[in-house]
Amino acid sequence: MTRRIDIVEVGPRDGLQNDPGHLSTDQKLEFIARLEECGVARMESGSFVSPKAVPKMADSAEVFRGLTRRHNTRHIALALNEKGVRRAIDARADEINFVLVASEGFGLRNQGMTPQASADALAACADLVHEANTPLSATISVAFGDPYNGEVDPGVVANLAAQAQRAGVTEVGLGDTIGVATPWQVRALIERVRTEAPDVFLRLHFHDTRGAALANVYAAVEAGVDVIDASCGGIGGCPFAPAATGNVATEDVIYMLERAGFETGIDQGKMIETAKWLETALGHKVSSSLSKAGGFPG
Repeated sequence: MTRRIDIVEVGPRDGLQNDPGHLSTDQKLEFIARLEECGVARMESGSFVSPKAVPKMADSAEVFRGLTRRHNTRHIALALNEKGVRRAIDARADEINFVLVASEGFGLRNQGMTPQASADALAACADLVHEANTPLSATISVAFGDPYNGEVDPGVVANLAAQAQRAGVTEVGLGDTIGVATPWQVRALIERVRTEAPDVFLRLHFHDTRGAALANVYAAVEAGVDVIDASCGGIGGCPFAPAATGNVATEDVIYMLERAGFETGIDQGKMIETAKWLETALGHKVSSSLSKAGGFPG
């Protein structure tokens, strides 16, 4: 049987949160609907964070209320603390993704927490999510490098994953928030995390800041990871990560994987069309290669 790699589309959340363009709530809902039509099964559709810190996500409650839910897409809400978790539950998010942080420099600027404080916050919120019968995942940000502190200790990342496992999290994302990872580092960190948190599924999240994102996706898939985050058009970035550019582009990941014989369940042609629509909606070009070159065969 052909191996399937599931792609979590993060464009409506991580993609839009730091983009220079602006989409209205209705345009966000159209973006999400177009992604659903592409066959996206899981999608970050918003985040419940401080509107002062991330103003582009201030309308997330309205976005979740406006979802048509005509498809079987699971709509994920990101949260950093108990207030965000409660808002995500009230918004009827299909899944809550809680953010842990692997380094103090970024953690204090992004969410006002040290690594251990973020793990403690997850443990305190986990029962709320479980009682709501909502799936709970976690992402460890700056898992491969911090813009303020530099290198990140793999032991800290593995320990956070182990604490997430004890909190009842079934999937942990390893986030290359600033795009510094290399394929060899990716493989080594996956092996380390699996040693200390053997019961969680892993998801990898790459930014293409230094041009290594597709190579890192390859390394993760070769290491047995079956879930990859990606963003339509390659849009994205973090307000608290200086110089970090967009996520790896969904259509580019689909092309690489399907040319290699993997299945993704996403229509590559429709994803390219959505990326081109996004250029018009945002008022600027997107960075993905396939939005320029198209697929092959054409």
